[in-house]
Amino acid sequence: MRILFVTFFFLILSSICGAQSIADLQKKKQDAVKEIEYTARLLNEVQKNERSSLGSLRLIKNKISQRNTIISSINSEINLYQEFIANNSMVIDMLKNDVNQIKIEYAELIRSAYRNRNAYDKILFLLSAENVNQAHRRFLYLKRYTTYRENQSEIIGAIQLVLDEKRVKLEQQKAKKQQLIGETQKEAQQLITEKKQQDTEFTKLQNEKKKLRKKLKQQQGIEQKLERQIQLIIEEEARKSRDSGGSGFALTPEQKLVGDNFAQNKKRLPWPVERGIIIEHFGIHQHPVLTNVEIKNNGINIATEIGAKVRAVFNGEVSRVFGISGGNTAVIIRHGKYLSVYSNLREVVVKKGDKVAIKQEIGTVYFDKDDGDKSIIKFQIWYESQKLNPEDWIGR
Repeated sequence: MRILFVTFFFLILSSICGAQSIADLQKKKQDAVKEIEYTARLLNEVQKNERSSLGSLRLIKNKISQRNTIISSINSEINLYQEFIANNSMVIDMLKNDVNQIKIEYAELIRSAYRNRNAYDKILFLLSAENVNQAHRRFLYLKRYTTYRENQSEIIGAIQLVLDEKRVKLEQQKAKKQQLIGETQKEAQQLITEKKQQDTEFTKLQNEKKKLRKKLKQQQGIEQKLERQIQLIIEEEARKSRDSGGSGFALTPEQKLVGDNFAQNKKRLPWPVERGIIIEHFGIHQHPVLTNVEIKNNGINIATEIGAKVRAVFNGEVSRVFGISGGNTAVIIRHGKYLSVYSNLREVVVKKGDKVAIKQEIGTVYFDKDDGDKSIIKFQIWYESQKLNPEDWIGR
């Protein structure tokens, strides 16, 4: 019995941990489903003009990535349920063996009680004692024997109840596992459809390589202009610092506090738009269509809804508002030694020198009716002259 109770203790702990794991997996799966639904909405907007674009291709790739996340989460959940099934099967076998053993012992107790059922025999057993102490011990023995027999009966009933509950739970877990297997098959079919859609979009874009190269060159020019503006700010701050006998950014106590608070909120900063999908990541990566062509991104590109409002990711001061030929309007906000950069904007509602608060609106995302890329915000974070990966800073 002691071994059984110890085993129960560890199985209860494992079931609690398992429940937490299932909750985490289901949350991950639900998040992926929501992102797929949102991506499908954006993709529908992009494809209304019946033109292929890198934006479409990247959105489809995002759907495929999230679909794989769902499948992975479901498979992990299936593995957990398989573990639960194995554990419950083991417990059921242990309970059955234990209850059978107790029944054997209980049957022997009943037979013994039947043989000694006559009250006269019990009295004789007490009176035949050699002294009062022995008689008292014999009385205690009879009392404990009766109690033990009653307890055995209660134990059999309790274990049988647990056994029945475990059998019901086992059937539920088996049914859930089968349901999840069905979900996996359904998601796998969706994945096949999306991969075909990706292949179709890729093939269309393969026939527009010349156009894609021209667009890439234009985009690289926009990025260089934006980077030059950021460097100008850095040079100005360095000059101010040198004039005051310091180095790096010359900060007032208030600006230093803002910068320190910005750093403390790493991984917790809000997104520059209320909702969006990252379709191009930070750093150097392969062009999605052009062979042997690499793209360098100083930040991230976020696809969002038409007319989406752009907002400051933290308290700060507007350092620059300027237009870029082919790149629309850009806003640079200073947060101490940190800079946040928002480009491809229209209808900007702030100007240089304005103090802005976290999540304060600064403009609207630009969208091009003639371009399949639709509505995309380009977002960067810098620490003095160092480019940082925004995905390390914004909350997920």
